Amino acid sequence: MRIKWFSLIRITGLLLVLLYHFFQTIFPGGFFGVDVFFTFSGFLITSLLLEEYGQKGQIDLLGFFRRRFYRIFPPVVLMILVVMPFTFLVRQDYVAGIGSQIAGVLGFMTNFYEMLTGGSYESQFIPHLFVHNWSLAVEVHYYILWGLAVWLMSKQSKTGGQLRGMVFLLSSTTFVVSFLSMFIGSFIVSSYSTVYFSSLTHVYPFFLGSILATLIGVRQTTPLLKRLNQTLDLKQTLLVFSAGLGVLLLLTFFVKFNYLFAYLLGFLLASLAALLMIVAARLLHEKTPTIEEPKVISFLADTSYAVYLFHWPFYIIFTQLMGNLPAAILTTVLSYLFATLSFYVIEPLIAGKTTGLLQKAKEIPHIKTIFASSSGILTLITLIVMIIAPQVGAFETDLTVNGLKQAQTNLTRTKTVADQTEASRYNIADGVSIIGDSVTLRATPGLQEVLPDAQTDGQVSRNTKQANAIMLNNSQNKALPKIVVIATGVNNPEDYKADIDSLVTNLPKGHQLVLVTPYEGDTSQETQPYVEQYASYAREVAQKYPYIVIADWNQVSKDHPDIWKGTDQVHFGNDNTKLEAGVKLYAETIASAIKALADKPVKTK
Repeated sequence: MRIKWFSLIRITGLLLVLLYHFFQTIFPGGFFGVDVFFTFSGFLITSLLLEEYGQKGQIDLLGFFRRRFYRIFPPVVLMILVVMPFTFLVRQDYVAGIGSQIAGVLGFMTNFYEMLTGGSYESQFIPHLFVHNWSLAVEVHYYILWGLAVWLMSKQSKTGGQLRGMVFLLSSTTFVVSFLSMFIGSFIVSSYSTVYFSSLTHVYPFFLGSILATLIGVRQTTPLLKRLNQTLDLKQTLLVFSAGLGVLLLLTFFVKFNYLFAYLLGFLLASLAALLMIVAARLLHEKTPTIEEPKVISFLADTSYAVYLFHWPFYIIFTQLMGNLPAAILTTVLSYLFATLSFYVIEPLIAGKTTGLLQKAKEIPHIKTIFASSSGILTLITLIVMIIAPQVGAFETDLTVNGLKQAQTNLTRTKTVADQTEASRYNIADGVSIIGDSVTLRATPGLQEVLPDAQTDGQVSRNTKQANAIMLNNSQNKALPKIVVIATGVNNPEDYKADIDSLVTNLPKGHQLVLVTPYEGDTSQETQPYVEQYASYAREVAQKYPYIVIADWNQVSKDHPDIWKGTDQVHFGNDNTKLEAGVKLYAETIASAIKALADKPVKTK
């Protein structure tokens, strides 16, 4: 028996995730859609296990795992096989280490793989094509461990009510442990991605769903559900559903991935909102006996899992080839095309079931040969991609090499600065210190060529607060030369005013400051408006203080769009020619600003 209107919950979860990935600046909290899926899965799986015990007096554990396998595994394999040919459209950086990614996906360990490799939806320069499978890994971990736990409890239970009580207690205990792990962990970890990806910290929405399953059930209605059905009329039930949806929308519009609130209460609120929608949807099934669920809603719900699988790698690939909106549209079309093939043809074929579309597919001449040949070709292509793919992308290799060169050069620079005689009454040595982020690190060869005596310190993901701390530390150690160049602003630019003001305040007397304006060319990124505001405010500050000049990388970047083609719009150069051009422009922009300081005073107060 299909419960009507549960489809709306699946659709809501998928829609939030798609909006987050496609239009992050407008829907920064769409990642909460995953927690809607988690909560609903916990509710549904636990309800079905309890009802199986109520009907048969036992739980078929192998049957449970078999059903989960048929539902989960075929779409995953299809997704990998279909995506691989598309990777030839983008540079090899996007398939670097793809073999390890695929192993993580097929082993349902993507979340741990991403934790070990520093993966994130929001901060990777070259996003992993299968990073979104982290949620599937958490889900499978829950299915395996929870299926075993409920099966073991069923062996100890004498009645359905006793099993329901044991499930409620264990669900409640596990929920508390997992929730507190995320709550406390969010204060400790250096990156929120750690607690976001972890099975321990992010599994508690499943157990909230499990708790609800013991209270209302799915097919076998409980006394509580009957009382609610008698208490709430249709209008009130719709209001409950709307309240849950309203909470999710508020979170979607106003909570961002890097907000501490998301990890303290945001995911909990999203899960509680999902619980309200589940209860309301279950009541609506009872209150609308003469209304059929529209087929389009059933279709969108049935294909939601496979669409989730396909959309991310397609979107990453297509955004390298076209604008964001066309990429989102093409991603959606192809995702639903392959999701339909998966749900209505391949999955029932493997599970030994049938659908109307599968029956029609079987009537196609030589369909078995076509299917076998297509599978073989796609498998071969996947193996070829895995074999020829580099273990580390060219981009990451450049950063590593440049970092080593930078460290070696800076050892010499530091000694030179320490050995120099007093350059002024402030006892400051002449020279240049460039403190920057990964863009600076990428441009290290050009900076060393144009400014051979400069001390360059670039590091991946460095923000302005960290650059400020480095400047102060170098000053205290008498290793800060006269000219300080701060080249940050793309990472965590939201507090740009406070960060820049702090730089100006903390700049020691006797020094001059170069502020490099940051550039973020991808307007779909939520940080892009802040980067522009950062650049604008930096220009204002330079007008105010005579010892500060601007290296306007933001404007130079806009004047040279050719260096950004096929990139993430932060790190220039998708080939050697464009890379060399970007490096040269970046270095010359900073060198020109330093030259402009020749007639400027130093900070005196």
